[in-house]
Amino acid sequence: MAPLPEKRHPDMKHPALASVAQLGDYDAIIDVRTPAEFAEDHVPGAINCPVLSNEERVTVGTLYKQVSPFEAKKVGAALVSRNIARHIETHFLSKPRGWKPLIYCWRGGQRSGAMTVVLGQIGWPARRLEGGYKAFRQRVLEELDTLPPTLRFNILCGPTGSAKTALLDALAAEGAQVLDLEGLACHRGSVLGGAPNTSQPGQKAFETRLWSALRGFDPARPVWAESESRRVGRLHVPGVLFECLRDGECTLVQAPLEARVDHLLERYADLIAHPAALNEKLARLVPQHGHERVGGWLALVDAGAWRQLAEELVSLHYDPAYKRGGEGLYRRLEAAHLLPLASLGAPALAAAAQELAAAG
Repeated sequence: MAPLPEKRHPDMKHPALASVAQLGDYDAIIDVRTPAEFAEDHVPGAINCPVLSNEERVTVGTLYKQVSPFEAKKVGAALVSRNIARHIETHFLSKPRGWKPLIYCWRGGQRSGAMTVVLGQIGWPARRLEGGYKAFRQRVLEELDTLPPTLRFNILCGPTGSAKTALLDALAAEGAQVLDLEGLACHRGSVLGGAPNTSQPGQKAFETRLWSALRGFDPARPVWAESESRRVGRLHVPGVLFECLRDGECTLVQAPLEARVDHLLERYADLIAHPAALNEKLARLVPQHGHERVGGWLALVDAGAWRQLAEELVSLHYDPAYKRGGEGLYRRLEAAHLLPLASLGAPALAAAAQELAAAG
């Protein structure tokens, strides 16, 4: 008797495969790689259900190299089966029959294949991402080159303390499209930028966050961002995107020193609450300013003289650095729209954002 023909998904050449372009077609995206691989980067919205733990993957890999592929596959199969069973019991038993999961591993091979087969045998229309994370990463890199030139960027410029990030937040509240580089990088863009007890994502994860944001923008509407150097903490903005930002229309925020200091004291309240962390960051300025000046700043921290510290950092560190480099990064700064603000409080920023959003 001839075998029964295999049922094929109407949208796919292969019944168990889906492409990166189809990521949005599924109810869940399941990353079956190790927790370490998942932490480095993953498809936005994916959940991690590893079929091998970090340690188990090392064990299987060692067997593969030092003993034989056959022995490695035996041990690996037992571990993968046990882990898949645990994930089904923990995460999937409540899912209805029509639930559509998409599964991926590093290259779309055995790890995602095993999970796809088991879920498919249960009756769910499970699909495996063709090419796995590697194919997704390639798409991210390609579109980080192709998406930025399709967008029109408006750049908020101004020296440190001008409340550019807070103004971006106010613009977002008005419904404007906003690319928050500092938010995506988990860093406030200066030597004091890292908040205590927080860490930046890796470069790959940062690029995935950027890609996810860029692909959600409407090219017919402007995208607001703030002026940054190419480095945000230890991360760097991809080249094509950075050049497109440098070509954006500029709005120059102008505020008096007193208002800027008030804003900095509010924005860096977390560092004021952790003097030891602040001292560690200030110590990094010794190569630029010398031991005597930095020692004076450390003494101000010990004395709790926060306003004097902020004023000196602005006048002696941030403003000179901005004049040396920040003013020249953005090519249309000389023709910038001027935005003078006497106050950088929430009401003033909300009013300014409303005006900017209306003007487009």
